[in-house]
Amino acid sequence: MRCFTVVAVCILTALLLAQIFLDIPKAQAQRQPTIDETPYPANIRVAVRESRPGGEPNPRGRILYVEVIPFETYIRNVLPNEWFPTWDPEALKAGAMAIKMFSWYHQLNPVTIDNQTFNVDNTTNFQVFREGTDMPRTNAAFDQVQRLAYVKNDDTIIELNYRAGYPNDPNYQYRNAQKMAQHGSQYLASRLNRNMLQILQFYYQGRKLVRIR
Repeated sequence: MRCFTVVAVCILTALLLAQIFLDIPKAQAQRQPTIDETPYPANIRVAVRESRPGGEPNPRGRILYVEVIPFETYIRNVLPNEWFPTWDPEALKAGAMAIKMFSWYHQLNPVTIDNQTFNVDNTTNFQVFREGTDMPRTNAAFDQVQRLAYVKNDDTIIELNYRAGYPNDPNYQYRNAQKMAQHGSQYLASRLNRNMLQILQFYYQGRKLVRIR
């Protein structure tokens, strides 16, 4: 390239090349660890937002404070707020696993908003957490997946996303998007007699169940 005639182009090219090389170590640093490379979380930092007048956590409310919650206490107090506690035990177990892996992923990937660093907030921005809402049926479901994890085939920890979906339907549209339908998990368990692993396999491809601890 004849730089004496296209100085501006040369400078821009040099800047772009520099950025590419700078981004290489950054991308490597962001590689997700495998299940064997990171300890099971002890705690998770939860940003507590303002509630709506009825007491429901407000996704757009300002952050009041960040609370450190024991990891398993957090999961137990999310599950009844994301899955109906009256649902089939296999649907609840699938929900417990999704919540657990979503939480684990975000425990490894904190965010900073309004100068507050945390892993998740207590609203639908992440998962609805309400302290003191754990219930016997949902606790029993979590107890059965406590020593299990659902990871990528290369053992990488990855979040398991989910959406409400439509009642009385398997919600095939989420299967293609690697998301579990909450209502779909109940449909598969109660109508088609699918167990937790079959429900997870229905929605998430390229994943496997492993034992931890």
